Amino acid sequence: MNLQLSPDDLAFRDEVRAWIAEAYDPALRAKMALSKNGYLDKEGQVAWQKALHARGWIAPDWPVEHGGPGWSPTQRAIFNAEISAAGCPIVSPMGLKMVAPVIMAFGTQAQKARHLPQILSSDIWWCQGYSEPGSGSDLASLQMRADRTVREGVDGYVLNGSKIWTTHAQWADWMFNLVRTDSSGKPQEGISFILVDMRTPGISVRSLPTLDGPVDGQQEINQVFYEDVFVPAENLIGEEGRGWTYAKYLLEFERGNAYAPGLRHALKKVRTIASVEQAGGEPVIFDRDFQRRLAELEIAVSALDATELKIFSGVASGGSVGAASSMLKTRGSEMQQAISELALEAVGAGAQPFVADSWAIVDGRSNDPFPVPDHSVAVAPAYFNYRKTSIYAGSNEIQRNIMARMVLGI
Repeated sequence: MNLQLSPDDLAFRDEVRAWIAEAYDPALRAKMALSKNGYLDKEGQVAWQKALHARGWIAPDWPVEHGGPGWSPTQRAIFNAEISAAGCPIVSPMGLKMVAPVIMAFGTQAQKARHLPQILSSDIWWCQGYSEPGSGSDLASLQMRADRTVREGVDGYVLNGSKIWTTHAQWADWMFNLVRTDSSGKPQEGISFILVDMRTPGISVRSLPTLDGPVDGQQEINQVFYEDVFVPAENLIGEEGRGWTYAKYLLEFERGNAYAPGLRHALKKVRTIASVEQAGGEPVIFDRDFQRRLAELEIAVSALDATELKIFSGVASGGSVGAASSMLKTRGSEMQQAISELALEAVGAGAQPFVADSWAIVDGRSNDPFPVPDHSVAVAPAYFNYRKTSIYAGSNEIQRNIMARMVLGI
């Protein structure tokens, strides 16, 4: 793995920076300033993703035949680093990074033709239907039924049950679901993977208020109810009863993301916040204990960055993220929480909300500032929001079991 950038890579980096400076406009920056989790409201999110799509950069990891840019691993790393360094919105992963790889690997040609172009263009919004009120980390215990039937001459399934903690379900046009089609054998063997149009009669969405509140225009999580919802059999991905296999494949993409670039940007925010004078005292940045913990996190982010580059370099050479995705998810999510805790301490009594009227994120490699005018940071909502990161995509306790079994052979 060569970490030295070539002249072509440096030119690509400059191209990405120039595009960000133009496309990440003041309106999007103002929305992002209030974000508690890196996402915007749907209008802003779609605007940003369509800008990426127009440039051909919306899906760095997609193969060229489906609309990917054909980048090298180094170019993907550069792009992720620059997007994060500029504080750009996170691309919604449900369609682009989660269900799309499953459709590419296991879907029919008709399913690929129908869904992939609309996912790429952000014309169709997706949500994930995995967890249920009684099935979270023990996902194999899910009970949402999908009974095979024929209705008005159409072969299909009738779905009954509920999905919970469903991010942005209120925006979604489609949901990908794990459902139980058989209860006679092992729990994992009776699960199927089905795509559902959210406009289908019998589906209702109920918002679930959270401690962080909708401070940035988002109602983030919901519960989705299915009451005699008929879904055509053509929406089944792959084979009936193989949904557990497809879900594990999907979770490699959900868990195996690059955390380090975003964490580095978050630490820059913390350092900036900590440099602001506190009421009746000097800035927190001068506190020796705070300095030590900030330095420890900066070192940890650098170590995680090197690990991610090594893993993703291996994937580019034909390998698989595999069980390493559990390691990335566990370490990355715990560091997200640690950084949000340090940010809360840096703000102190002014945590809700904190406003830094004029600050700049400085890229130390080029000394070029990314001005962020009137940048408001809702530190307390972000702190509360990040409490969930060690739970979603499989709790970190479950991830440690996976690592023990699959990596250490225990």
